[in-house]
Amino acid sequence: MNVLAIGCHPDDIEVACAGTMAKYAKRGDKVIVCHAANGNLGHAIIQPDELRAMRREEAKNAGALAGIEVITADIDDLTPEAADPKQREKIVDVIRYAKPDVIITHSPNDYMPDHTAVSKLVFDASFCASVPHYGKGTETKLTPIYYMDTLAGVNFQPTEYVDISDTIDLKLEMLECHVSQMKWMRDHDHIDFADFVKTCAKFRGLQCGVPFAEAFTQCLAWPKIVTERMLP
Repeated sequence: MNVLAIGCHPDDIEVACAGTMAKYAKRGDKVIVCHAANGNLGHAIIQPDELRAMRREEAKNAGALAGIEVITADIDDLTPEAADPKQREKIVDVIRYAKPDVIITHSPNDYMPDHTAVSKLVFDASFCASVPHYGKGTETKLTPIYYMDTLAGVNFQPTEYVDISDTIDLKLEMLECHVSQMKWMRDHDHIDFADFVKTCAKFRGLQCGVPFAEAFTQCLAWPKIVTERMLP
């Protein structure tokens, strides 16, 4: 199976669904992670151009730990916009490149505008990618979409869970690859974000009776609804 996860910023996938991505990869699926935005505004001291390059490498290092291909649409932070045709075409190109059987992305009601814009971009682009005469490249089928958990699980009611008890350590190791974010939060914000993420996974595990889990909802839009389980 081909799996495509489209997060907004580098580290969003590690926060919300890296345990699931690692499970896909371990069972032999082809997994591609795309960051729609480049994370260039994600630091108070490091300048945007330097941070953009740094975060791309951090994301690639994280993906390499799990055998995951990592790509970027390279949209600047705070500029994702679902109504922008050029941005939509970038995501269409990503989808046609990955030829996914399932797409995972942000919930439409996540906590910040970049995330919600990317959620809508992915929904729209997944349809556009199936239209033969739209853009360049070969059209793809209409792909099922699953929405990953919001930050801290706020305003998110899961309908699907994935047991990540066997990949929680790898998930956290992948998260720690994002040094520009993790170190800054520890040193300046006094936030242990790894503990934050592990706590959320433990809470989701408590809900479904396993040590650690990640939570999802299915996009209920015709004809994206399928009967088989697409999550590992």
